[in-house]
Amino acid sequence: MTLLILGLLIFLGVHSTRIVAEPWRSAMVVRLGENGWKALYSAASLAGMVLIVIGYAAARTDPVWLWLPPVWTRHLAALLTLPAFILLAAAYVPGNAIKARVGHPMVAGVKLWAFAHLLSNGTLADVLLFGSVLAWAVADFISARRRDRAAGVPRSPGRLGPTLIALAAGIAAWFAFAFWLHRLLIGVAPFGR
Repeated sequence: MTLLILGLLIFLGVHSTRIVAEPWRSAMVVRLGENGWKALYSAASLAGMVLIVIGYAAARTDPVWLWLPPVWTRHLAALLTLPAFILLAAAYVPGNAIKARVGHPMVAGVKLWAFAHLLSNGTLADVLLFGSVLAWAVADFISARRRDRAAGVPRSPGRLGPTLIALAAGIAAWFAFAFWLHRLLIGVAPFGR
């Protein structure tokens, strides 16, 4: 559990610099340069992610159960992760209406993903992982929207073509993950196959 907690502190700490330490982050970007900051940020994020993966995998071998989620929560999680994947895809397709409307679709998708997994998993490691990611995503979304308002970021309405591409890419990614990659990478088949 220690590695999981350490990984979460590093990963979410790095990803929280704009929330809690924007002046320090800006000073570091000036001091290190944009590429230097990105390299440091990426290295710390990768180290945190590796520790999360190792720590979570270890915690799964000897789980501490807090509750046993009912079977229907797995179905709800599958349903909630579909829009999460669409939001994730929308973050990368320029000019789509989803991004124009939501503003920060990746963070919104992370919120849905974490909430879905928090509902459908009942171990201490699950609460630590998905609960902390959910709390971070809520705080980050609020902070990002506040920065956008302060900066007067304009929002275009988005176009139909890119919106359809984002929808199709998100749905395709969800199908691939739900029916193949989740079991391959995580060891759990969402639909019990």
